[in-house]
Amino acid sequence: MNSGKKNHKTTFADRLLLLFLLFLSFYTFFSIRQTLPQGSELEIEVSGELRYAFPLSLDRTVEVEGPLGMTVVEVKGGRARIKESPCRNSICMHQGWIGSGAVVCLPNRVMIRVTGTGNESGKDLDGISG
Repeated sequence: MNSGKKNHKTTFADRLLLLFLLFLSFYTFFSIRQTLPQGSELEIEVSGELRYAFPLSLDRTVEVEGPLGMTVVEVKGGRARIKESPCRNSICMHQGWIGSGAVVCLPNRVMIRVTGTGNESGKDLDGISG
């Protein structure tokens, strides 16, 4: 009696196609990350309120008080990260360094966000035209 299952074997061409698609996916991901504009300013918010805003070009460490305790934000080499946080899982710390985008510590209600284009003459350009 036929159980309805077909016996499919993976061929060399199938493996080659899969390898090519994986390579193409990784290449696209890393290419897009490299072409994103780097920001020029860091904003630090606590509970939705802007506490700090300063250029990313200034290396510094900032301690920010949140509901759970002190969150330490480090700025170095035009990038920023959450270095220390009192939250339980430390997901925000594992996000690492950012030169664009944002990192949020939900339990401590702290958000760091990189803004600006890094090109002050192109402030009026959007992400597509800039």
